[in-house]
This record gives sequence, C-alpha cells and structure tokens, in this order.
Amino acid sequence: MKQPRAWQRMLSGRRLDLLDPTPVDIEVEDIAHGLAFVARWNGQTQGDFAYSVAEHSLLVEEIYGRLALKAPAKWRLAALLHDAPEYVIGDMISPVKAAVGPGYEVLDERLSAAIHIRFGLPAKLPTAVKKQIKKADKISAWMEATQIAGFSAKEADGFFGAPDHSLINGLKIDLRAPKAARQAYIDRHSDLLSQL
Repeated sequence: MKQPRAWQRMLSGRRLDLLDPTPVDIEVEDIAHGLAFVARWNGQTQGDFAYSVAEHSLLVEEIYGRLALKAPAKWRLAALLHDAPEYVIGDMISPVKAAVGPGYEVLDERLSAAIHIRFGLPAKLPTAVKKQIKKADKISAWMEATQIAGFSAKEADGFFGAPDHSLINGLKIDLRAPKAARQAYIDRHSDLLSQL
C-alpha cells in the first residue's frame, strides 16, 4: 500500500516532511509568509485585515521581553517562534485542538524541535522559559480578546486571567496587511539572530 504524501512544498522550494521534519528544510521566509496568512481567532476579529499568527508572535515576543527583562536574545527568539509550526499546520482554536486529540500536539512538537534546531535553539526549551512564553501568550490572548475579538475585560479575565497591566502599557493591536506582517516578522527574526 502506498504511503500518503506527508510533505508540503514551500515557496522557497523546500519540501517539508510534516511527519519527520528536518531543520534543513526550514526557512524563516516560509515561516513568516505562512504565519502572515494564518488568522487567529478563526478570523473572527474586528478590522480590515485578519489578525495573523505573525502579528500575534511579534506581540508575544514583545510581552515576553517585558516579563523577562534580562532574557538573552535566544529566548526572545524562542518567544517569536512559539507558534511557528502553524505556518504549515494552521492555528486551531483550543476547542478544536481538544477535539482533534494528542495527534496535533505530537505534530506541533516535532515541527517545533526542527525549527528550534534550525535557528540555534535547543530542540526542547527549558521549562522556566517555556512557562514565561506561555504567560506572555496568555497576556497576548487577553489583549486580542479585549481589543479585537469582542470580549469584555471581565470575560477575558475568566478565560485568560487578568494581566498585569504594567506589562501591556503602550501596547495596542494595529492590524496590518499580510505583506507588512510578514516583513515585520522577518525583520525581528533577523534582529534577534544578529544578537545571538
């Protein structure tokens, strides 16, 4: 019996095997392009453009930097890349992930490991770093919920926890066209790599 095709051709020309990804088949341009076109919140956000995973990743990295003021550039890079596998597997809202089961998580972990290795990070992040990135992710979700997804602050507090507002002072979600989000992601990635 013939195996089903498990690879995807990227715009860079790379063929990424989704079941057995290798770091050599990963390019930041492919990640940035894919994430710029993947909508968070299943596209149910206000504005003229979908709120992309690229935009979300930039916000999480910024919040992480505020949480971990002395974090080295490699952990800020890990924060930027925290949802990078979604460039090929998409962004599923939590209820859908729960319905799909553990298979999604296994795929996500394999892709994350290959992406981390490709950009000089350990395949598995230290637990403390992962927890802080998750905290930044929840704060970002709270901001998204209240600024562009129609949630009240009270409602968002219930789902994501009330954030420390000093961490988000001056941060506002401004939706950009995919082309601008893609370039901002590439630029920030390049900046962080130059600091390693």
